Amino acid sequence: MATLPNEPHRLTQSSTVAIIGAGLSGLACGHQLASHAVDVKLFDKSRGPGGRMSSKRRPAATLDLGAQAFTVRDERFARKVAEWQAAGCVAPWPTSRYQASASGWQTHNDGQTRYTGAPRMSALTRYLAETLNALPNASITLETHITALAKTAAGWQLHDSQDTIHGPFDAVVISAPPPQANALLSAWEPTLAAACTAHPQRGCWAGWVIFEDPLPPLEQVASAWHTVHTQHPVLRLASRNHTKPGREHQPESISLIAQLDWSDVHIESDSERVVQQLLEAFMSLLPEHTKLPNVIELGAHRWRYAQPARAGEQSYLYSPSGLALCGDNFRGSRVEDAWLSGDELGKALLG
Repeated sequence: MATLPNEPHRLTQSSTVAIIGAGLSGLACGHQLASHAVDVKLFDKSRGPGGRMSSKRRPAATLDLGAQAFTVRDERFARKVAEWQAAGCVAPWPTSRYQASASGWQTHNDGQTRYTGAPRMSALTRYLAETLNALPNASITLETHITALAKTAAGWQLHDSQDTIHGPFDAVVISAPPPQANALLSAWEPTLAAACTAHPQRGCWAGWVIFEDPLPPLEQVASAWHTVHTQHPVLRLASRNHTKPGREHQPESISLIAQLDWSDVHIESDSERVVQQLLEAFMSLLPEHTKLPNVIELGAHRWRYAQPARAGEQSYLYSPSGLALCGDNFRGSRVEDAWLSGDELGKALLG
């Protein structure tokens, strides 16, 4: 249960709410509120919903550069994942997992079923966005960067980077990372701003490589292996995008997720150098003299705010002024944490 600074601004069916951030947490909160007849408007600065669950489309392949898969532990989330699986936007993956160390590659099975978006990770958040947009009292506005809040007698107004004013709203939910939320809150809610400051974030680099041909087979490793976790100081995880549900037609491509410690040190590095180092780290996991296929394309993406530096103690925060915070940054770093945070905040605001 969340530790709350004060009683929230309780919402009714006549209330209007703005949600800044259309990642999984913001979408979950929006669904909870809109399903109870609250008027909800989501804003996101990106071209599509998803946040760190978004996917990158290239001419040859679609790549996941944020979350690669997620587990299910909470019964509430399990019921929701079953709905998504029935809708066809998620499917079990990976089922062939390895751990690479100095002693070689070993199969890695922790007993947890994992899921990924189908046919891409962003399919889940796009499904949530589409079903939310279909409701008469909800809408999502993309490519709109909210830069400031203003309190008026009629309610909260949102100012964007194009000098457009949105609102007024009875309440504003911010699901953006704490440093970005703090920039909006600091002039209005010291308690919530302090909570943002108390949740430092860690960055992470994600590289990607698309090949002309499949990777060479490895001795005593399944030819269709899905992921490999590593103890390499640079590389944390490599996953094969074409092994994911619905992407079998794609050429071989791998996502290379860097270690957080390494990312912290190299967060301002050039992306071309970063992907080369990640690819070199991956090659070091292969037998000596292994020749990789020709590269079609490669690149790297920097997540400046990838995950909280430590697990949070609160699922969400709100104030009587009508401002609220949610996201995996407060509850934890899992996909499940993001959804639960937004869903629980929506319920709390509804009382």
